[in-house]
Amino acid sequence: MEPNTATESPGPKAGKREWIGLAVLALPTLLLSLDISVLNLALPHLSADLGATATEQLWIMDIYGFMIAGFLITWGALGDLIGRRKLLLIGATVFGASSVLAAFSTSPEMLIAARALLGISGATLMPSLLALISNMFRDPKQQGMAIGAWMSCFMGGMAIGPVVGGAMLQNWWWGSVFLLGVPVMALLLVLGPVLLPEHKGDGGGKLDLVSVALSLLTLLPFVYGVKHLAIDGVTALSVGGVLVGLVFGALFAARQRKLEHPLLDLRLFANRTLSSALGVALISSATMGGITLLVSVYLQQVAGLDPFIAGLWLVPAFALAVLGNMVAPAAAAKYKPAHVIAVGLLVTALGLVLLTFTDSVGSVALVVVGYAIAFAGTSPMGVLSTQLVVGSAPPEKAGAASALSETNGEFGISFGIAVLGTIGAAAYQSAVVVPRDLPPADAEAVNDSLPAAADVASRLPGDLADQVLGAARAAFTDGLHVVGWIAGGAMVLLAALVVAVLRHVPAPSAEGGQDEPVDRDTTAQDATDRDTTGRDAARQVSEEQHTGRR
Repeated sequence: MEPNTATESPGPKAGKREWIGLAVLALPTLLLSLDISVLNLALPHLSADLGATATEQLWIMDIYGFMIAGFLITWGALGDLIGRRKLLLIGATVFGASSVLAAFSTSPEMLIAARALLGISGATLMPSLLALISNMFRDPKQQGMAIGAWMSCFMGGMAIGPVVGGAMLQNWWWGSVFLLGVPVMALLLVLGPVLLPEHKGDGGGKLDLVSVALSLLTLLPFVYGVKHLAIDGVTALSVGGVLVGLVFGALFAARQRKLEHPLLDLRLFANRTLSSALGVALISSATMGGITLLVSVYLQQVAGLDPFIAGLWLVPAFALAVLGNMVAPAAAAKYKPAHVIAVGLLVTALGLVLLTFTDSVGSVALVVVGYAIAFAGTSPMGVLSTQLVVGSAPPEKAGAASALSETNGEFGISFGIAVLGTIGAAAYQSAVVVPRDLPPADAEAVNDSLPAAADVASRLPGDLADQVLGAARAAFTDGLHVVGWIAGGAMVLLAALVVAVLRHVPAPSAEGGQDEPVDRDTTAQDATDRDTTGRDAARQVSEEQHTGRR
């Protein structure tokens, strides 16, 4: 890598008010990620108390993510129309009220409804937070630091979630984990109007309700279908969900092209940098989404750790990711973003290859180290691709671009779980050795998956149970090896692709400036022309994104 030597004058600097505002925005960010991790621990407790069936437990977990994925685009566009701070405060109010409703739920159906409201309101928070950061921090170097800090808060919530959740569940009832959101949202409602500036678009247009409906009919069935492809395999329901989503997606896209003020401006995709950054983030999120699933299953089903201890073993990965989030913007101030992202992806490949050296006994430390290295390596991609995506959009479209970035991450994780989970399952089924003296129904279950094999083993006598578990654990580990090699190779190829497709994007100068003046015309042709000439590329190192959350 060669350092960037540009020395153009810096953009407008953020002051004390903006940095204090960032601290306010960190509160809901921390809460959203913490909420994801603590529910995993609370699920057995609330299921026993409410008498939730296996299907109801699945919906309690999944409905939150479905609603977030479904409403991100809508709320991002609405924030551009009415103001991102206003939308943030409305969402915070609903989120706090929904948290109380969830905490005091008296039935599985009530809790599912409360979780749905949490997802819908949570979808207002995520693009609003991102758009406000992109508007508050216009200087590229400061913006990179702000985005790194924002993403570090998300990772921090994932890291402390098992500890906080475990402590609360030991001392209070399961509903207490939902009440964490109440004081956080109350504080945001008090401090937000004082410390956060209001930003919105040019005031043109209105929310197209037909587009909103088409967006929901695209995203909800598609995400449902992809997730259940990983859980249930190829079924009429899972494939049907994907196909329904694709059909309505085509109708949604056709309508957006006809509208003067579309819900999602498809002209944004004409910008090569934005499209490339989204593609890189999608593949990287998919890879780590699938790997996270397999590592979690390994720690619990192969190593035999309970969910709380397994969660603690993942803390090093989140801690390293926090470090990566903070280092990446500083590196990008000296080197081209493509080079920084590519190096990170090569580090990820190294961690994934380490997973291929595990065995079915005594490899917890190696799994933890390999996963931590892989997870940390994706940090530069998360921070810098977010800047590229949001920075490619004009300021009045910051909410829509932020929602696009977040939706891309949700899709990536779901897609990765489906694809890599399917590959791991196929490898398991080809490797597992089923004892001959098992009844046919039990033999079929053992051949299906490791969790099913563990359930069968729990009903068998000692020696046969050990034989079944040993064979299933060895086969699952073989599947992890296969996925590790495939994912590691994919990251090497992705690193090369990043250098090829993003090499035109320069870094902000060490002084915090940009290599080229900013031009924010909004037409598709202008965006394409600016991207081709490179005049808007430096500007695109100016905003933010998710992650890999889960």
